[in-house]
Amino acid sequence: MGLREKKILVVGAGKSGLAVAHFVAGKGAFTVLTDAQVPVLPDGEAARLHAEGVVPAFGGYPPVGRQTFDLVVISPGVPLTVEPAREALANGVTLIGELELAYAFARAPMVAITGTNGKTTTTTLIGELFKESGRKVLVGGNIGLPLVTAVENYGPGDLIIAEVSSFQLETVISFRPKVAVILNITPDHMDRHGHMEAYTTAKARVFANQGQEDFTVLNYDDPLTAGLAAKTAGRVIFFSSHQQLPSGVFVESGKIVVRDGTQEQVICRTEEIALPGAHNLENALAAVAVAQVMGLPADTIARVLEGFQGVPHRLEFVAEINGVRYINDSKGTNPAAAIRALEAYSSPVVLIAGGKNKGSDFGSLATIIKQKVKTLVVLGQSADLIEQAARAKGFTAIQKAADFAEAVLLAHQAARPGEVVLLSPACASWDMFNNFEERGELFKEIIYSLEKSF
Repeated sequence: MGLREKKILVVGAGKSGLAVAHFVAGKGAFTVLTDAQVPVLPDGEAARLHAEGVVPAFGGYPPVGRQTFDLVVISPGVPLTVEPAREALANGVTLIGELELAYAFARAPMVAITGTNGKTTTTTLIGELFKESGRKVLVGGNIGLPLVTAVENYGPGDLIIAEVSSFQLETVISFRPKVAVILNITPDHMDRHGHMEAYTTAKARVFANQGQEDFTVLNYDDPLTAGLAAKTAGRVIFFSSHQQLPSGVFVESGKIVVRDGTQEQVICRTEEIALPGAHNLENALAAVAVAQVMGLPADTIARVLEGFQGVPHRLEFVAEINGVRYINDSKGTNPAAAIRALEAYSSPVVLIAGGKNKGSDFGSLATIIKQKVKTLVVLGQSADLIEQAARAKGFTAIQKAADFAEAVLLAHQAARPGEVVLLSPACASWDMFNNFEERGELFKEIIYSLEKSF
């Protein structure tokens, strides 16, 4: 993709948009960075953009036509209904996202992981597997590091492990990972995609350009995901925590087994996996499938599975105070994620839930709240919706918090020795925080301050 002297509009001045603006400006493109709002840029960012010749257009969008721009690169957080996207499509101007741009400059083969839940944990775990094997690995994408910032530093003998979201996949054109992974598909982002068919279609774009020499790793236990097997040209590798498969990765007699036709290999016992919870067993099985098709030996895979402790903000142990365990699952931003978090614990749970609703229904979450939760603390934009859903199931031990700090303190006061205080909001953070990381860090700060008082 030649960018020199091309006229490029970068839409969205967040982390992804800034990375793209620097990248394309560095390639000699005439670059305009636009945002509907006037963004608060990081310290020194405005000066750096100015030095690179990036033209800011904040507080509104410039018109897009063949004469004004050759390419529009839209940030994943910006919906395709905004004017620059609609005008680009109407006027025949190429519209892509940062993922497609990074792929155009990638020389290393790529593993792409998507799904509603478990993406970050699985992406990080796969990265650790290949790092342990001695391979030079870039781990990035939706996990926090825009790929364009580093993609050119990796060659054909290296590997790129990319977490990719449905928002990123909406704008791919040529993107073709060597291994595509779909962990699961459950309702999420309905406020953007509108319905499950559109959401599923977006996820399936991860393998849209694959050929027979590529691999598609799918969750056999998730009907929507398994049903996509017929739509990929790649070689399908199923994983299952419930079924013994004729070919694929599965659990048999408490062991992770890889079966390829008549050959069978045991990786390790499930009890040896460091990550807690049934959902993390699924993540581990997906990671094993990727490692296996890419040629990693069983002992390397087992060694990493036995030592990998997970990622921040996903079932992250924070502290134990007076016999109460405090768990940060701030990354649980939809009901399915919160359900999986609750299922990971056998002890009574004091659950902190609420935030910005992404068009989710909380009925299924309310069912497991009735089964697993001792006290529910709700807050944020979705507090009333979650409370109504829980009461409809007959659950009444509910407290409503005015803000996040009060929610944590109410949960702390409600918990007794042997119980778990779990932050798993089932919602996005955007009504109170910039992102789930900020929410999780505040949770930890409050817990650490409580710990010091004992």
